[in-house]
Amino acid sequence: MTYETLIGVDALRDLLGSGTPVLVLDCSFDLADPDAGRAAYAEGHIPGARYAHLDHDFAAPPDGRNGRHPLPARVALAAWLRTQGLRNGRQVVAYDASGGAWAARAWWLLRWLGHAPVAVLDGGRQAWVEAGLPLEAGPPPPAAPGDFEPGPALVPAPVTAAEVVANIDGGAGQVLDARDPARFAGAPNPLDPVAGHIPGARNRFFRDNLGPDGRFRAADALAAAFAPLLQGRPAILQCGSGVTACHNALAMAIAGLPAGRLYPGSWSEWIADPARPVATGDD
Repeated sequence: MTYETLIGVDALRDLLGSGTPVLVLDCSFDLADPDAGRAAYAEGHIPGARYAHLDHDFAAPPDGRNGRHPLPARVALAAWLRTQGLRNGRQVVAYDASGGAWAARAWWLLRWLGHAPVAVLDGGRQAWVEAGLPLEAGPPPPAAPGDFEPGPALVPAPVTAAEVVANIDGGAGQVLDARDPARFAGAPNPLDPVAGHIPGARNRFFRDNLGPDGRFRAADALAAAFAPLLQGRPAILQCGSGVTACHNALAMAIAGLPAGRLYPGSWSEWIADPARPVATGDD
């Protein structure tokens, strides 16, 4: 059995206990302290997990015009995954301690590379610990190099800024902004020198995909939440830098909805060009 959206703690425990080869990626991260995730990993992680750094492993260097977390080159990402031991067809499980905020980026990127068996650990590190399962400290042994090669993408092609600009007037797609409501409305924050949102966007805060227990809501609940936002239109998924937008992509996949297109540059790219329009308020 393979997992392509979510995997529960019990299922991951059983996979690891059976000796089935699984690549587990600890994606813990903190935008305010980029070294915090690696430090937390060193203190304790799911046994055998390997650390994936959002800035270094799951993004290309920003140039001031392409957003905070540009997509990495497919060949570079595939090469890094091989160093972590990824083989074609091997199950990948990504997790973090932030409700899947960073792990969902790993899920989307692997699917972008054509790798289907990738899932996010529902409930993340907290769920693993709450289940009484062990953590280990320090790095795992070196991985035997994998043979993974990217294939046709399993997600729709990403959207460019020019396409998003054109969509403002055309309106064929519905932009969904995964940032918190205050940032969407235009409240000042330390991440963005310009506050607000893309005209015509609607807000779907990624944390609303989770229940009080930190796990994803049921498929029917997610479908019911997205339906009035999209009103039958294809989704353009956006956030601050193309990361938590992947959380909405995952939620839509769980709900069985048509896949949206990711705008990787997102708000941090959008505001790099002062000619691009900015809206404020709740709508």
